[in-house]
Amino acid sequence: MFALLLTLLLAVTPASAGDTLPTFTLDEVVATGTRTVADQRLLPVTVSVVNEQTLTEKAAPNILPTLTEQVPGLFITQRGVIGYGVSTGGSGGIKVRGIGGQPNTDVLVLIDGLPQYAGLYGHPIADNYQTQMAERVEVIRGPASLYYGSNAMGGVINIVTHRPTTDTIITSLHAQGGSFGSVDAGIAHQMRRGPWTEAVGFNYVRTSGHRPNTAFDQYSGSLRLGYAINEHWSLCTTGNIAYFNTANPGTVSAPILESHQHVLRGMATLSAENRYERTEGAIRAYYSGGRHRINDGHKETEPAPTSEYNHTDLMLGVTAYQTVRLFRGNHTTFGLDYQHFGGHVWNRILTYDSCKDIVRKTQYELAGYVDFRQQVVDWFSLDAGVRLGWHSVAGFYYAPQAGLSFLLPHDAQLKAIVSRGFRNPTIRELYMYAPANDSLRAVSLWNYEISYKQYFLGGRIRVGANIFYMHATNMIETQMVDGRPRNMNTGELKNAGAEAEFSARVWKGLILGANYSYLYMANPILAAPEHKLNISAAYHHDRFRIGTSVQYIHGLYTAIGAAPQKQNFCLWDAHAAGRIWRQLWVTLTADNILGTEYEINAGFPMPKTTVMAGLQFSF
Repeated sequence: MFALLLTLLLAVTPASAGDTLPTFTLDEVVATGTRTVADQRLLPVTVSVVNEQTLTEKAAPNILPTLTEQVPGLFITQRGVIGYGVSTGGSGGIKVRGIGGQPNTDVLVLIDGLPQYAGLYGHPIADNYQTQMAERVEVIRGPASLYYGSNAMGGVINIVTHRPTTDTIITSLHAQGGSFGSVDAGIAHQMRRGPWTEAVGFNYVRTSGHRPNTAFDQYSGSLRLGYAINEHWSLCTTGNIAYFNTANPGTVSAPILESHQHVLRGMATLSAENRYERTEGAIRAYYSGGRHRINDGHKETEPAPTSEYNHTDLMLGVTAYQTVRLFRGNHTTFGLDYQHFGGHVWNRILTYDSCKDIVRKTQYELAGYVDFRQQVVDWFSLDAGVRLGWHSVAGFYYAPQAGLSFLLPHDAQLKAIVSRGFRNPTIRELYMYAPANDSLRAVSLWNYEISYKQYFLGGRIRVGANIFYMHATNMIETQMVDGRPRNMNTGELKNAGAEAEFSARVWKGLILGANYSYLYMANPILAAPEHKLNISAAYHHDRFRIGTSVQYIHGLYTAIGAAPQKQNFCLWDAHAAGRIWRQLWVTLTADNILGTEYEINAGFPMPKTTVMAGLQFSF
């Protein structure tokens, strides 16, 4: 594969050393590397973009499996056909370059740039992120705390929802079913008429699961309404809600009975956005929360539990930012963030139908930041910024970032960045359960990275590569202190690695792609493969489309500690669709075609070959 890449590079790279600077006819804009839409070439951060076509052709109800394939350095745990679950035995843990935490507190998930995580535990709820709501997904690989604060220590996944840009009305329906009694069905509607925009969708998924007690079902819906007041100001409100039921089957050697999880999550936002010739920005208010009811079940040799875990959590906040072009080539962003989060945890005693409080806590955080980005000359820009903030428990913090971007001859880009990420301790770590320690400090991480990207044949071929080194200190670990477990700021992490990407439009309709990541870990980390390689091919025609991908994982720790376990495996997936009448398509997907036996979580074997078939219709 790498020999083929090298041959392509040598074949299409011009020989002349006197070429002028590139014109970059391909505009790459993203909204995640900065709060406002920006030219990706001038941002020092490394951003991967997965578009709607890639997401929908994979036909996965949730975006996360597709991201694992498409984004180098990113890996997300699974335990079944559909559904991730929460609590003990749950999956959906996100690692970017080995950074993620247990549970996943070190990678921040956003919807339209606003944070999504449980206010008590500080981690995202993986089952919330449905493919149907996403226009595209942007992933920052590496710290993004300058703009997004705590929990963005390892990176950011930003789900950008549908926002029609031209007058249109379109409705789409899909339904598919297949292995293990799995069903995925939904309806979506998008509209733009004059100043009004609207996108609404509803989705239902279920499966009986490939093991006993792995059934999962979920109802989810999303809504976005926008109104352009005039050419400079617009209003927008969004919301989504999801309710799911699932269970923890336990490991194969120690199955769990009567485990039930019932989770309701919701989010609502209200935004006022402005756009002028020399300045643009927004003020946005948001709320998210959830209600969890969990019975952790029992092993076959143990009695049924006498209590049931319950919690309600919330996160509300306001974010305001404004980007100003102070002079030619300049973009300076000023921002202010406020968050209030927390919740109530209690056990419901089943035998007496009474309640026992565990914790009722809230925290707040206030921060301001400034980011100065200057295109000094046509081929060189610099970026420097800092975030200063106050957390009600951890106290004062800062997060600086500095980077350089070079636009080189032959449509090439070279970038370098130094950035600090951080994560404040969660309410769980501070106050909940036996290891709680209310004296914890923030976790800190420094990242050093150099990246290179180049286009060939007018953008038909794209290659990119980067190397990085990350050093984290004050990591929160549970240790024995005076004969009892206690959370302590004693951990240290050193990760280094390299990542590469390749894509090519060989001829009309045929797209080839590959990505590879290598991760060196000074100490073993769960769910962070040493090597990850994905190779894909897709062909699009007016009446049919086909695609296939092969993913190879090597050196994946499924268990660490006294008895570490590693997995190596290769997965082959394929999908196809044919248009049988107007915009009516029949679809077919097959995952793990070779029936590979493998685990991502120790003791939780993944399903072998799974097949789904269905219909898609748009009008």
